[in-house]
Amino acid sequence: MSKQRSAKRAFGSLFATGAALLAFSGPLAGAAMAETFKIGVVTFLSGQAAESFGVPAWHGGKLLIEQLNAGEVPPPYDTPGFGGIEIEPIVIDEAGGATKQVQEFRNLVQREGVDAVVGYVSSGDCLAVAPVADELQALTILYDCGTPRVFEDGSYDYVFRTAAHATMDNVALARYLSAQGIEVDSIAGINQDYAWGHDSWRDFTASMAQIYPDATVEAELFPAFGAGQYGTEISALMRQGVDVVHSSLWGGDLQAMILQAAPRGMFQRSQGVLSAADHVLPPLGNNMPEGLIIGARGAYGLLSPDTPLNRWWMEAYEAEYDVIPVQAPYRMAQAILGLKTAVEKAMEANGGSKPTADEIRATLRGLEWESPGGTITMALGNGHQAIQPTAIGRTVRDDDGNVVIGDIQRFAAECVNPPADQNSTDWINAGFPGAVCE
Repeated sequence: MSKQRSAKRAFGSLFATGAALLAFSGPLAGAAMAETFKIGVVTFLSGQAAESFGVPAWHGGKLLIEQLNAGEVPPPYDTPGFGGIEIEPIVIDEAGGATKQVQEFRNLVQREGVDAVVGYVSSGDCLAVAPVADELQALTILYDCGTPRVFEDGSYDYVFRTAAHATMDNVALARYLSAQGIEVDSIAGINQDYAWGHDSWRDFTASMAQIYPDATVEAELFPAFGAGQYGTEISALMRQGVDVVHSSLWGGDLQAMILQAAPRGMFQRSQGVLSAADHVLPPLGNNMPEGLIIGARGAYGLLSPDTPLNRWWMEAYEAEYDVIPVQAPYRMAQAILGLKTAVEKAMEANGGSKPTADEIRATLRGLEWESPGGTITMALGNGHQAIQPTAIGRTVRDDDGNVVIGDIQRFAAECVNPPADQNSTDWINAGFPGAVCE
């Protein structure tokens, strides 16, 4: 599927009724199975993160589970369900904070009896749930959350993250600037004032210090999460007139910042570099400025690879929801496909019975599988943390005048993720030792 596709479509009906969001139907193809594989799916269905991440993620999960149960996903995922066992999702809203999510997690495991939990956009929720998962010996798949701290500061037996952490995003941005021959003498940043924003800025400035050692940091701005109004910050950034403005803003905050900065000419004065911006292309459409360098936290959406599995995924998602999938549904899909691969490997080893959590975690540790966004490898965190390839591009207008992504450059997983034995910050500060870049 060509990447030169229009991104002008709106998200469409992201917010149907609550019942429609939580409803799920689609029995396993063939005879009904008495036994099911219960998955607790946790993602934002309300609040600020819902429109950009939570609801699209569940849309992707719902679609994929329906297709898996029907046996309609291309090989190697064409076995119905998980090894012939019907997948039964129970969907939980992630809104409410870490304390609430810990209780919801306990309910899923102890009351609902789920076989696995797949979830969490918030880094704080991931950090809070992980030790409880080990306490309850409950298989838990973190599908998103950006913080490297989950497995760099902790060690877990029953917790896995099937997507790369945020270090990859900012290392790739710095490498892209260099590969594109962009001269950088000064940088500034506007990032949200919580762990995600601070960690992203730290990794970007550390990466720039290695690749552009003479560049100076002129401004570090940290507006509150959900601020919505950025006039003061935009004025400050324009006064600085730096070469590059970095931002890890996302969702409504990112949309608001772009819509407020573009008419004032900020992106003509400074090169905008946005680490997680692909998801605002559909709602902004042609209001998205040209020339912005953007990432998607992986090779997703208009940055995704041209493979049979990804072509199927793009077409199926767009046919269902009338919008292209962006990072959240891709990350949900790769989590579910990784779990399916691990379950079926465990079933091969145990003679075909429904596997236990211990049997699944033994096969998931160090596992490698194909996703629509490329090959996922559980290479870090003692085999519990994924690395993956990524891509960065620049917003351009196609022949029809629509804003799409061009000048795409792909980065191998081993180029932008730290080796297994190194902390991400130490790895960057040491000059990326062991990085393998094509």
